[in-house]
Amino acid sequence: MTDYILREDAGAVATLTLNHPAKLNCLSEGMMQALQGALDSIAGDPSVRIVVLRGAGKAFCAGHDLAEMTQARQGADGGLAYFKALFVQCSGLMQSVRNLPQPVIAQVHGVAAAAGCQLVATCDMAVAEETCRFGVNGVNIGLFCSTPMVALTRNIHRKAAFEMLTTGELIPADKAQALGLVNRIAPAGRGGEVTAELAAHCAGKLGEALRIGKQAFYRQAEMGLEEAYAYAGEVMAENMMLKQTQKGIEAFLEKRQPEWDQD
Repeated sequence: MTDYILREDAGAVATLTLNHPAKLNCLSEGMMQALQGALDSIAGDPSVRIVVLRGAGKAFCAGHDLAEMTQARQGADGGLAYFKALFVQCSGLMQSVRNLPQPVIAQVHGVAAAAGCQLVATCDMAVAEETCRFGVNGVNIGLFCSTPMVALTRNIHRKAAFEMLTTGELIPADKAQALGLVNRIAPAGRGGEVTAELAAHCAGKLGEALRIGKQAFYRQAEMGLEEAYAYAGEVMAENMMLKQTQKGIEAFLEKRQPEWDQD
């Protein structure tokens, strides 16, 4: 069996490739377990500043493995215990992407459907080729995309999310960008090039600042205004005390590019 996840490091950027193209990189149990392991490994690797997540073959990710899920219905309990465990596994994986210290960029081509769309929404940024389509289309087979809904409603306006969830329609990349699901659109076949440019730009920043910033970004978003400002002020004050930050400020005042030490 092929490795579900391929990892390639280039400088401070780690690229993870979902590697089951024959099944459109669906999030089977094996795929989720492998991706979870790769993320856990990267979380403790200070040499990685940015993570790129992409899919092999002709699609990014088509969602859960429906064949695997159908087979599970034959269990003694009708599959209920299996399905509960499966969605706990998937929800844990999505939270690991968000909680990863390093920013994660989704490099999307082809289709990102159902849990695949959820994965895009969960990543911190996304680059999509202009021919991409996105959807939470489980409703088309009688399965409302309730877990993908969690990530989607935290990315785009509620009415737009509800329309996607209830119609099951796939939307094009330009609409996904307009709704806030995607940051940048790349010409067909050039998604890797545009993603690499964005990743390299971000990877040139101070890694510790990126880690501090990602955690603070999500935490403050869940707070009230006064609490958010109080929390963000404390974070920024602590950030100011870093030796590397002081070097960056000195470089700015001297009108030169900062030279960071290894994180």
